[in-house]
Amino acid sequence: MHKASTVGVIVATVVLMAGCHGTGTVLTWHKIAFETSRHGTSEIYVIDPDGSNETNISNNSAPDSSPDWSPDRTRIAFSSYRSGAVDIYVMDADGSNQTNITNYPAEDGAPDWSPDGSKIAFYSRRDGQAEIYVMDADGGNQTRLTNNSSNDYCAAWSPDGTQILFYTNRDGQEEIYVMDANGGNQTNLSNYALADSCPTWSPDGSQIAFARNVGGPNYEIYVMDGDGSNQTRITNNPAFESDPDW
Repeated sequence: MHKASTVGVIVATVVLMAGCHGTGTVLTWHKIAFETSRHGTSEIYVIDPDGSNETNISNNSAPDSSPDWSPDRTRIAFSSYRSGAVDIYVMDADGSNQTNITNYPAEDGAPDWSPDGSKIAFYSRRDGQAEIYVMDADGGNQTRLTNNSSNDYCAAWSPDGTQILFYTNRDGQEEIYVMDANGGNQTNLSNYALADSCPTWSPDGSQIAFARNVGGPNYEIYVMDGDGSNQTRITNNPAFESDPDW
């Protein structure tokens, strides 16, 4: 189960200072970016946390999905089918300056900004199967990090920018892997008989949340330490539960 078309919900906070001497009012602007198909085709919207000021910012007839805020909250990366293939685009926070930065005929999806905002990790099918790539934030230097005959999906940068999580079926079922930011030291962290997917780091980088198949169609949310130890189930429900985000 890969996450390329999963609804993305991300909160941005921008603090604006008014007054030259620090005596003005501090205004805080919170926005949540999300994907919705309410009008038939999926689009990227932003909304205030109280549900007001809901705005379609991608506003295109082709499907748009998987929004991800840049660390400085001025831009949003997302996937779009508008070029005839799924590509990674970047736009300003208000939806302006929408730019195709992968521009490749194969599927590129699930963008994830590096913590310093200089790079974007994503998966691409340009080699046949899905592989993890990284590129500069303007689309330059697109570099393949994984090289495997199976599928690798949904890269997630560690908070310190030194490692990248992803999930892969290279061991016969989906497992959570971690690698160095340059693609080195690819290591299976979850090592489980059934599928594990959708990994995400805790804010301090010490733990990882993920979804695990516990039998049949039932997925539950688990947490483990950053080295794969202490795998602990934190939900217990017969319904499908997935896509944790710390």
